[in-house]
Amino acid sequence: MPEITGPGCQDEHVPPAPAQHAEAARIAGELAQARFALPGTLTERMTRCGRANCRCHADPPVLHGPYHQWTRKVDGKTVTRLLTDDQLADYGPWFASQRQLRSLLAELETLSLAIIDADPRWER
Repeated sequence: MPEITGPGCQDEHVPPAPAQHAEAARIAGELAQARFALPGTLTERMTRCGRANCRCHADPPVLHGPYHQWTRKVDGKTVTRLLTDDQLADYGPWFASQRQLRSLLAELETLSLAIIDADPRWER
């Protein structure tokens, strides 16, 4: 099991337990296998058009779509793109990869917080 060391992780001051080292190694291994990832939100939308006699204005309405909408922030501004079915099939796994990466980072943060909370120097 690889030992995690580096700035801010001096094992003589804050010794992570063997199980914590193993968990960190597992997370690092999964992070190392990461591939392409797309940030943002992917939603499926159904819409109405502006034609008054269209089926989307009937009772009950039959909306247009579904449209695959990808929204993300670029330089502080919201950017939206519509994806075709082919693009969704191609890029869908990249959105899933982003969710997995965020989950792994959250796990690593939780593990790090547990190690910090166990530091006896907080009780000085």
